[in-house]
Order: sequence, then structure tokens, then C-alpha cells
Amino acid sequence: MMEIIPAIDIIGGQCVRLTEGDFAQQTTYDSNPLEVAKRFEANGIKRLHLVDLDGARAKKPVNLAVLESIAASTNLTIDFGGGLQSDEAVRQAFDAGAAQITAGSIAVREPETVKSWLLKYGAEKIIIGADFKGTNIAISAWTEESKYPLQDFISGYVQTGAKLFICTDVSKDGKLQGPSLNTYRHLKLTLPEAGIIASGGVTTVEDLEQLQEIGVKGAIIGKAIYEGTIQLKDLVRFLC
Repeated sequence: MMEIIPAIDIIGGQCVRLTEGDFAQQTTYDSNPLEVAKRFEANGIKRLHLVDLDGARAKKPVNLAVLESIAASTNLTIDFGGGLQSDEAVRQAFDAGAAQITAGSIAVREPETVKSWLLKYGAEKIIIGADFKGTNIAISAWTEESKYPLQDFISGYVQTGAKLFICTDVSKDGKLQGPSLNTYRHLKLTLPEAGIIASGGVTTVEDLEQLQEIGVKGAIIGKAIYEGTIQLKDLVRFLC
């Protein structure tokens, strides 16, 4: 079964969503992320993608207290990202209750550092963030498309032992325009050993059905839940 993974993005301790990762296009949905997480759990959700957007800007974790409160008050399996640029930051995230961390921009800039985390913590605990525009990796806080092909990026990490990849189409993120099905289909065909978690653009239950048919490992759902285009009760069929 495909894993259903709601997202909570944090700015100033509140639950927000951005469009295309643009801090100028911010919508605040709830002042209490813990209550949002509890609602997810009450509806059968088992996973949570928690992103510290303040941390991403500061290049160090800022909202570890939010992670700690959710981890202490729910049984959700939390993957945490945002500002994880050092060994110390990763340790802090795990100490605060993260079951997994997502290595985002650092996975592009400092692959040797991320490889050391894979060796230290194991491939099941380190998720590689593969943000993309078109067919290439997106860099500079999603503002530009690099010349680094998405497929080569994932393939290189697979060869070093990575197993899990959050693949976010930044051109679709927060727009409710549907996911990049062709990209995920191609990745599954060419890199079957990579655990692909689709992110960006998931809008409807039909999108989830198509992603499940492709065979991705998981699907991250953000704005669709907060805007109501996907209801939590509609996710029951996908939950183990």
C-alpha cells in the first residue's frame, strides 16, 4: 500500500502553506500544529511530514519544540526537515522525536555529509529531498532549475545506499494542479529500487489513485487537506 503522508509546514510555530516555496505567498491555516497532528492521527493517519520553514531560512532548526510536542503527544511516525545543515542539527531532530529526517538542499550541496548520515543512522532514517523543476534538480530555495538531472541525482544516491526520496515538483507545489505523474512513472520504471515519495500538486483522491497505480512508496498531501479538496475521511481506503 502507498503511504499517505500529510504535511505540516511551520512558520512562527503555526501551520502554514506556501505556494512554490515562496515565503511571500503564505497562508496560515492553524495556530496549533499539535491539534492538526492529533486530527490526522484520529483519522487513521500514521505518518507526518513536518517542515521547519523558519529553520530552512535560518539554516538551522528553529521549531524543534513543535516536533517535540507532536512526537510526545501522538504516535505518528514523523519525518522532519528544514534547516538540517549539520551533524548537530540532525542529532537534535532525532533527540526531539523525529523517526526520520529529510536532507534537502544539503543533499545537493554536500553529498559527502549526507552520505555520512546514511552510514551513521541507516538508509531508513535518512530521506533524500529531490526537489525538481522540469527534469532537473531545483536549487537556490527552489528559485532556479539546475543542470543536474533528477534521475542522475537519485541514481547517484541509490548507489551510495539511499532508499527513500521525497520528489517534489516545485512548479506545482501549493497550486492544486495535480502531481507530475509522468515523472514519477518514469522514475519507477528506470529506478525501481528507489522508494519514491511523490510531493507537489496532489489535489484529489483520483490523483492518489493514479499515484498508487504507478507504485510510488508514498504521497505527501498538504494544501489539498487544508483547502478541503481531499477530506480526511476519503483517505481511509488508502490506509493500512
